[in-house]
Formats: sequence, structure tokens, C-alpha cells
Amino acid sequence: MSSPITIRRRLCAIALSCLGCLSLGTAQAQGQGPSAGTGHGSSGMQSGSSDMHGTMMRGMEAMQQMKPTGDADRDFATMMKMHHQQAVEMSQAYLKQAKSPELKKMAQKIVQDQQKEIAQFDKWLQSHK
Repeated sequence: MSSPITIRRRLCAIALSCLGCLSLGTAQAQGQGPSAGTGHGSSGMQSGSSDMHGTMMRGMEAMQQMKPTGDADRDFATMMKMHHQQAVEMSQAYLKQAKSPELKKMAQKIVQDQQKEIAQFDKWLQSHK
């Protein structure tokens, strides 16, 4: 059986992977990805990308500061709730400057779906105090 720290690390890795893919896909769609030839110091980074990156960093920090309870169910629900909230916030930041109709639709669906799942996690957490 995995320790709470191992589970936490795995969940954080999953969250980072998902968020990294979303950020990269959004940046590439906006012509800012690695193939666009812009560097980190470039003035080409738009505030929407900056907002998404800030959201990702704040969410990672919050997940890292969470103290495992030793209850894998509670820790999973808590970390996934945080992960979903990050996805909502990143999508909302993206939607402020969305250009691609396809990605805009995906981001709107992410917000809708993730908010429902956050509510489910909240309900579960409330009923398992």
C-alpha cells in the first residue's frame, strides 16, 4: 500500500501534467509555444498566459502545503478539488483572451464540468468529516 506522501506526489504529478498540457496547448494555439520562437523574456507573452501560469503556480504551492491526513480518500478528494479549482481558474484566465473557437468551447466545458466535480468533492468531504 502506498504511503500518503507517495499518493500525494502521484496526484501532484498528475495535476502538473494536466496543467502543463493545458498551458502548452493554449500557448501554441495563441502562437506563443516553443515553435513560435518566443522566449520567456519576450514581450510576446500575453497577460492571459501570465494569468494562467500564476494560477498554476499558486495551485501547486497550495497542494504542496497541504498536510496529508493519512486518510487516502480524504487526501484524494481534497487534492483533486484543488486541482479542479486550478483548472477552472486557468480556463477562466484563458477565456479573457480566447481566440480559438474550439479551445474557447473546451475551456467553457472545463469550467462547467470541473465546477460540478468540485461540488461533488465538497459534498463527499462534508459527509465524511
